Amino acid sequence: MPMSPEAALRPAYPIRTERLTLRPLTPADADDLLGYRSRADVCRYLPFEPMTPEAIAGRLAGDWARVALTDEGQALTLGVADTATGELVGDVVLFWHSRLHGSGEIGYVLRPDVVGRGYATEAATELLRLGFDGLGLHRIVARLDERNEPSARLARRLGMRGEARLVHNEFFKGEWSTELVFALLDVEWRARAG
Repeated sequence: MPMSPEAALRPAYPIRTERLTLRPLTPADADDLLGYRSRADVCRYLPFEPMTPEAIAGRLAGDWARVALTDEGQALTLGVADTATGELVGDVVLFWHSRLHGSGEIGYVLRPDVVGRGYATEAATELLRLGFDGLGLHRIVARLDERNEPSARLARRLGMRGEARLVHNEFFKGEWSTELVFALLDVEWRARAG
């Protein structure tokens, strides 16, 4: 069944999980964002090149300033902070692709020095909750480069199933990339959440 024409997501901020705070990004986050988004190793399998201070400032003044999802085609990017320290440890994004099909997508990027602490799983689980319970999406995907095994493991930990392997489907950063698509349905989310 298609989503309601009135469907929208207007979270109450900050959003707290067990150890993390998800919140809108602000210009005060620029240096922290540059600290990891400017690194070639962090961006290797992500759909952007290492970012400059100017690129980050532009995004903070543009699409990263969005605090709600009111229609398809929009994305909500949130900073992920360690609640105990207040430090920005990464950011996550929820894309709303289609109202008719109730489809969305998640993405995530963390500082390399915090990888392995379960932060990505915790933050991405909250994104799934926002997408399914908050917005009412039917299906959420995660698309990633096959070589990004940590991201594939994360998708599996989230309960997402591997649905597609698209061999050399994109000329990505100077070479052919094989894309993996993971997905989760609202009924699967609810069954898992109990």
